[in-house]
Amino acid sequence: MPARTCVIWGPEFTRYDFGDGHPMAPIRIDLTARLCESFGVFDGIEVIDPGVADDDLLATVHDRDYIAAVRRASEDPEHGADPARGLGTEDVPVFRGMHEASARLAAGTRIAAERVWTGATEHAVNFTGGMHHAMPDRASGFCVYNDVAIGIQWLLDQGVERVAYVDVDVHHGDGVQAAFYDDPRVMTVSLHQHPATLWPGTGWPTEVGDGDAAGSAVNLALMPNTEDRLWLRAFHAVVPSLIAEFKPQIIISQCGADSHRADPLTDLSLTVDGQRAAMIAMRDLADKYCEGRWIAVGGGGYGVVNVVPRSWTHLLGVALGREVDVSSVIDESWCATAEQISEQVHSDYAAPPVRVMGDWRSW
Repeated sequence: MPARTCVIWGPEFTRYDFGDGHPMAPIRIDLTARLCESFGVFDGIEVIDPGVADDDLLATVHDRDYIAAVRRASEDPEHGADPARGLGTEDVPVFRGMHEASARLAAGTRIAAERVWTGATEHAVNFTGGMHHAMPDRASGFCVYNDVAIGIQWLLDQGVERVAYVDVDVHHGDGVQAAFYDDPRVMTVSLHQHPATLWPGTGWPTEVGDGDAAGSAVNLALMPNTEDRLWLRAFHAVVPSLIAEFKPQIIISQCGADSHRADPLTDLSLTVDGQRAAMIAMRDLADKYCEGRWIAVGGGGYGVVNVVPRSWTHLLGVALGREVDVSSVIDESWCATAEQISEQVHSDYAAPPVRVMGDWRSW
């Protein structure tokens, strides 16, 4: 029997750091790992540090000229900015070691794909990944290399015939959709805030795929302030029937936490409990239609103390099949650590932590 779940993690992942004040603060993944450990979620599962992806793997999705540009920016941030390729912008400031840090995320999702597809594990979680906005020739939306597209392409290269990608990040999964827009082997489904109200302005219902892949791209655009009940109604009205019809061999879920009502950059109104319900639904669809083969990645989420660690701790628990009770009180030592870290980080997004995992009334 394969192991139930493996998780991609190691302290080196916190080197994906755009600097003080940037929303993508690495404390969100550090605190996620610490919270998972405090709840015993890591106990008895394989924790993998995948190393750094080589250029050949990155080039399965990205142009080599772009990879070279990232390397230049990584080695010489002072002179290596290349705004035409999205490097050195407000969203993607360049920093020393950018290439290696970004390539580590890509390696993580590729290893997750291998572990699940080869049967070594049923589920794999890379909460550090989910960089779904990166394009073949440019960085975009805090994303340098598109680890999700790289993982999907690796699966296709192994002969997988049908991959379902379900993206519940508040932002449209534009980079993954673009990568496979004309490939009928990949179905992309994205539930996101309406493109008329939020960047990147794509993900309209009329975006359905090209050529033989027409109908393989599905976009559910939801209006600002949509709450759990209506969001989950949209999900259950569409996603299960799509999966049943497409019959994927594996499901990859992008589980961005920025659909939360407390996210400082977005306008949907989900709670952690609503996010957890979607995670359970995606796991169950994989169990029903894909012999359990499920890969879950992280993504957005800018409530870096109060939201992201709780949401993705639930994600690990769901993947393991031993869910964390939503009324569980967070360990005081974790809260003390979170308060200390948030005081040290110069970020508008590092608010003091809450002490309850989930609460329908306020969270």
